[in-house]
Amino acid sequence: MPAMVLAIAVLALFACGFLFYARYLSQKVYRLDPEYVTPAHRFNDGVDFVPTNKHVLFGHHFTSVAGAAPIVGPAIAVYWGWLPALIWIVVGTIVAAGVHDMGALVLSVRHKAKGIGTLTKDVVGRRAGTLFLIIIFFLLTLVNAVFAVVIGNLLVAYPGAVIPIFGEIPIAIAIGYYVYKRRGAALVPSLLGVAALYVLIWIGDAVPLDITPLAEGLGIDNPRNVWIVILFAYTFVAARIPVWVLLQPRDYINSHQLFVALALVLLGVGVGWNTIVAPALNTVPEDSPSMWPFLFITVACGAISGFHCLVSSGTSSKQLDKETDAKYVGYGGALGEGSLALCSILAVSAGVAATQADWQSLYPDFATASGGATSNFVNGIAVFANNLGIPLDIAAIFAAVVVISFAATTMDTGVRLQRYVVQEIAEMAGWRKVANHLTLATAVAVAIPLALALMPGGEDAGYAFGVLWQLFGTTNQLLAGLALAVIAVWVTKRRANPIAILVPLVFLVGMTTWALIENLGRFIEQGEWVLAPLDAIIFLLALWMIVEAARGLAAAWNDRPGPARTAPSEEDEPVAEPAAE
Repeated sequence: MPAMVLAIAVLALFACGFLFYARYLSQKVYRLDPEYVTPAHRFNDGVDFVPTNKHVLFGHHFTSVAGAAPIVGPAIAVYWGWLPALIWIVVGTIVAAGVHDMGALVLSVRHKAKGIGTLTKDVVGRRAGTLFLIIIFFLLTLVNAVFAVVIGNLLVAYPGAVIPIFGEIPIAIAIGYYVYKRRGAALVPSLLGVAALYVLIWIGDAVPLDITPLAEGLGIDNPRNVWIVILFAYTFVAARIPVWVLLQPRDYINSHQLFVALALVLLGVGVGWNTIVAPALNTVPEDSPSMWPFLFITVACGAISGFHCLVSSGTSSKQLDKETDAKYVGYGGALGEGSLALCSILAVSAGVAATQADWQSLYPDFATASGGATSNFVNGIAVFANNLGIPLDIAAIFAAVVVISFAATTMDTGVRLQRYVVQEIAEMAGWRKVANHLTLATAVAVAIPLALALMPGGEDAGYAFGVLWQLFGTTNQLLAGLALAVIAVWVTKRRANPIAILVPLVFLVGMTTWALIENLGRFIEQGEWVLAPLDAIIFLLALWMIVEAARGLAAAWNDRPGPARTAPSEEDEPVAEPAAE
């Protein structure tokens, strides 16, 4: 099958989802009100609360949620065949991700732009709020660990990417200084930053920096581990400095990179008319993880991701100009990430190999599929770019830089968020020294995922990464399930039909607990005494979530008011705009 035909079909389904299902959610489930005064207007401070054009806000939201995960997960999941992976991406994006992302955004907007953790305490109860905080802690730990491994592997495999990746740091700092100290507009400097980054790609290709000799000199067998240590040292500094210095200007650059990469993939597939050579359903070895349930946690971002509720309720809700913009920003952002996952499927099923035999050599077992996922994506994207006349070596470095940039941005944000969580947990536990000590809290936020990323995986590094990725996926889906439960409770209290929320909620909880049980048995059998307790803790959190969700939904159903709720509830009553002087 020509890859372009598949791309057009999926994008058409996404368009239908936006035109019809998102409209149903907007009108019948979330009941968006164009006259509602959003927190961006109500609390406008020119810093965090700023009414923002929906197209600009979409760019921010999309960039924040679309890291490396919708690339890596699908690149692993085609191991079971491209068809089930693609079906889960399409159905998950339309029926689950859009519901989750849009719902978290609207719920936060209706409650003064509070974060999802605080909202859980308000809507469901204090125990559920504590549960949310713990799940976020585990999710961020795994996010930071697996993305460090992804970046480390790519820097070893593509040493030409080292100069552009680290050269992006001073470029971003210069942009941050210009925007925040000189009060200049961000668009032109960020476009110049992208141009400078692409110049550095040519330099990196000419001067590749291989860290292997340094690792050998230090007596370190795997050079990836040197990069992991360097990355966490960098994120320690990045999480300590103000966001405008580095984090935000890197987002400016990467937002443009994201759209360039999407356009390059679709144009390259169209020009080259590449054909899908991967099997629709792959026959896998008997010792492989089963497609049910592991497909649905391997592809988390790109189908549905709990990480998105942190962005929806953390930053986007503070910038929403009109409540009706939530459809475009929240549901549209989910479709954007689904499109990125589609690009990953195309790259590893149609770009990376010319024949099915060649493809099978890249995906002989799950360990190899996991360990080589990012390289397969990079090489596939390089082929698409080469269709447009870009030299293959330059195209490969470009693709590696895209993946590393997205992953590094997520790590920057993840370590900073982890520091906040560490401080909040320390505050709850009475450890005021940690709660009030920025450097100490940041050190804790860095040390735990660093240890997990450096955890020995025997000779089979691909298996070690695959296991970490599955634990990340289960925690991510667990967080999405809890967010959906909170949204369902709120919708039920307002007398709206919660079935659109309950269906993905039940499915996610089922797949997550199933995967956790299977992994726990395997870890115990193999003597994985680090991963087994971690899996057991996440499993207990899943059970706790089921209980809290059931209690919250039952209470909401019993406490529903008599007449249908078409107006906002008391806690989110709209405030009139101030009269003009």
